[in-house]
Amino acid sequence: MSIYLAQVGDAWQNRIIRTKEEELLRIGLEVQTAIKRYTENNIGDNPQTTYPKTLDDLVQDPRVPFPKRYLRKAYKDPITGEDWQYIGAPGGGFAGIYSKSDKKPLKVANFPENTTAFTEAKTYQDWRFAHWINRSGGGRR
Repeated sequence: MSIYLAQVGDAWQNRIIRTKEEELLRIGLEVQTAIKRYTENNIGDNPQTTYPKTLDDLVQDPRVPFPKRYLRKAYKDPITGEDWQYIGAPGGGFAGIYSKSDKKPLKVANFPENTTAFTEAKTYQDWRFAHWINRSGGGRR
């Protein structure tokens, strides 16, 4: 009976981890898209691309006096339950996020488009969600 209960416990734990991984992917891609939209909406006469300083800038764009949102809320990292680690952007701000967790992911295949490099991830820290602007003005991920 205890062996059976241990197997059920392991299966339940794996299900919880897989749910958190799905949430990590969903939120990470949502933040990545929000950063893209934020950088594409240069405000005023400033020809320089600006990146958000925090996730709160994506919830309410501080560059305008009226509500302009790219994210519903400043999500926490679903794996750790804490704040994300930011990927620094040129000129300040951040161009992406990643988890601070050094645990090994269960998911190793069947990733969404633009995240296929995650198949080689050793930890969740390798799942990086970023949007960069190249010098010609086009975006790349």
